[in-house]
Amino acid sequence: MDIYEIRKHNLVKLIGNQRKGSCAERWGMAPAHLSQILSNKTAKNLGDDVARRIEGIEGLPRGWFDTMAVDEQVQADVGDSRLCATDLVKQMLARSGKGIPEETRQRLLAAAEEPLKATLVKADLAQPGLVGDEVWIAHYDVRAAMGGGQIPHDYPEMFKDVRVSPSHLRELGVEFSDHHHLKMVTGWGQSMEPTIRHRDPLIVDVSIREFVGDGIYLFCWGDHLYIKRLQIADEEHFEMISDNSRHKDRMVRREETYIQARVLLVWNAHLV
Repeated sequence: MDIYEIRKHNLVKLIGNQRKGSCAERWGMAPAHLSQILSNKTAKNLGDDVARRIEGIEGLPRGWFDTMAVDEQVQADVGDSRLCATDLVKQMLARSGKGIPEETRQRLLAAAEEPLKATLVKADLAQPGLVGDEVWIAHYDVRAAMGGGQIPHDYPEMFKDVRVSPSHLRELGVEFSDHHHLKMVTGWGQSMEPTIRHRDPLIVDVSIREFVGDGIYLFCWGDHLYIKRLQIADEEHFEMISDNSRHKDRMVRREETYIQARVLLVWNAHLV
């Protein structure tokens, strides 16, 4: 199961016998949005921000939505396989099993399920606990310009999540307080070359919403989204700096510059 299937499983478990409308109201969601997430016919996923908000409202530990007990994971995986096997046997019996006695039918169905029962017992006894160092980082369809600026999306789509190791990131020199704050966006343009090249994926920390020292930031200025170096020029201005010498630096008013995140790592392994 991927991260969104796990979240959906936990969401269903959390709702239980409660009215979905009441849950949506309590969580600050539109009922239609919640219904889309729960539906098997839509591709709407439970995103990071909403998951963290629900955890806070319900008093759940941060990251509760992203994990599943081993026995639940095994039962879910085996349940999917058992459904497929049972369906196949039923389809076979429906097509060509009219002359098969009822007792034989039951034995065939039992035989289809038996190996899976054995697998479940073995997994329950031998499967180790959830260990390891891998976490998921959401990769958003956000193109931040390293040049003329990009107009930000109101509702950015999410690409497939990227699995990374927090300890390995720290070994590379990446400093962060909580991996839930790490996201991925895409650099666009040439003004930050050679540090960041056109279309390079970037790991950013979205918990940093103000200037915390010289560095490369993801920020809005003049209704556009940028990735540039920022330095304090004076009490009222930042200096917006391009690493590419062919692009001019400029002064921007600090009160008109809205920092969205700090860039921590270029996915080509260039530390910034």
